[in-house]
Amino acid sequence: MTKGYLAMVLHAHLPYVRHPEHEYFLEEKWLYEAITETYLPLLWTFDKLAEDGVDFRITINLSPTLLSMFNDNLLRQRYVRHLEQLVELANKEVDRTENEPQFNANALMYRDLFSRAHYLFTDKYQWNLVGAFKRLQDAGKLEIITSAATHGYFPILGMQREVINAQVAVAVDLYERCFGRRPTGFWLPECGFKPGDDRILKKHGIKYFLVDNHGLTYASPRPKYGNYAPIYCPSGVAAFARDTESSKQVWSAKEGYPGDFDYRDFYRDIGYDLDQSYIGPYLPDGPDGKIQTHTGLKYYRITSTTDYKEPYVRSWAMEKAATHAGNFMFNRERQIEWLAEAFDRKPMIVAPYDAELFGHWWFEGPQWLDFLIRKICYDQDNIEMITPGDYLQIYPCNQVSTPCESSWGYKGYHEVWLNGANDWVWQHLHKSGERMIELANSYPEADGTQWRALNQAARELLLAQSSDWPFIMKSGTMVEYAKLRFNSHIANFTRLYEGIKSNSLDEGWLNWIENSNNLFPDIDYRVYQTHHITDLPGSLSQQAAAVGG
Repeated sequence: MTKGYLAMVLHAHLPYVRHPEHEYFLEEKWLYEAITETYLPLLWTFDKLAEDGVDFRITINLSPTLLSMFNDNLLRQRYVRHLEQLVELANKEVDRTENEPQFNANALMYRDLFSRAHYLFTDKYQWNLVGAFKRLQDAGKLEIITSAATHGYFPILGMQREVINAQVAVAVDLYERCFGRRPTGFWLPECGFKPGDDRILKKHGIKYFLVDNHGLTYASPRPKYGNYAPIYCPSGVAAFARDTESSKQVWSAKEGYPGDFDYRDFYRDIGYDLDQSYIGPYLPDGPDGKIQTHTGLKYYRITSTTDYKEPYVRSWAMEKAATHAGNFMFNRERQIEWLAEAFDRKPMIVAPYDAELFGHWWFEGPQWLDFLIRKICYDQDNIEMITPGDYLQIYPCNQVSTPCESSWGYKGYHEVWLNGANDWVWQHLHKSGERMIELANSYPEADGTQWRALNQAARELLLAQSSDWPFIMKSGTMVEYAKLRFNSHIANFTRLYEGIKSNSLDEGWLNWIENSNNLFPDIDYRVYQTHHITDLPGSLSQQAAAVGG
């Protein structure tokens, strides 16, 4: 008999990295790697589970920028070309390692992996990843949720409520166009919450969102069930909290499963190991010659905490993945049993992760997830996998409380996105937000070139608002790219603003920038008008959502 529930939540997001002005752009590889190593393996895993009749429910957030790139024909074509190059390299590696059995086995593995990715993308899914995910949702296996349009960090962006409303409204519109229904759940970028944001989510039909554990731990009043049941915000939108224990077991490279010595080492790649005369054709061009970077072919296991590495043995890694899946299930069973004794309802464990952990960072992650789902289905009866939306159907009555301001970043608040490395971006974002609201209110009936310019101004502002840029500036990797992207979008927005105000738009340049930054083709700049936030939903009565069920 089921004693409690487990919600696995995967957050799939990448910044918008489309660069048509270049034949090859290094940062576009972020998308191609994620498709090959994470999104296609997850789809294949879910499809195989469904074909085998395994009962499962998974929640996945597909961010609007990721959906936009999935739907982009130029990026689709470039991705297929990228795959063809990988298959070619893997075939060469099979020949090169013919007399090195351990390396040859891995080369064969990669040839199979890349060939399967090519088959899945071109033949099975017909270049349409959105459609592949949609079919799984329509079949009742996935609950797909959305996030902010460009993953803007709400707690700091929220100086203008119109800006938050636009991030939500554009995301919900794109979701409906992709999946033929409105989203029920919302992934707050970086799990960043500020009281009052829930009212905007409510306005757009969102039923729930997720916060980090302390978002509920320090909610007011204190939740009766801690982090193991949702609360209703005063607006009536439910908040679910991340479970720290289950997260650490999977997330942590040091304390969790991904750091096991038998798993594949992420950092050791033939792009660095092999002579450039051989590997050069598969490396990108830079201003000073070839850029050494990852190819995706990695032949070593983690082995130790030192630089010493031994060859990767796939069978050993699969044994570990199965063992770790069993361990994770055992720990959740014990956790559920303990909670069930103290609760008058079935507890809910929410385990959210970046989707890219599974396959890209943790190569064996999709197999681990497959083992886990099968074990939960067949090897126990204490836990049922459901989604947050499912839980609200089972328990429609929940305590009313207000989550505290929080995030899942370092130290739990805003330090990652507001610090000495990136604090300068916010004055530009707030001023540009103010100007965008001004434009939307001042030109309510634009048409022709002015209409196009206003819509492009909205796109440029949204792209500048991505939380990825201040995050990268703080992390210290690809900093110049993040600065370039942020500055270019702010410059584009400012040029559009001044051109609209002075009626001096350069139509040739507008054509170019529309083609370059073309996400959200159906955007309507009037989403920034102030009247959208003057009628936000009020507070839910305590009686209407009292603890019960």
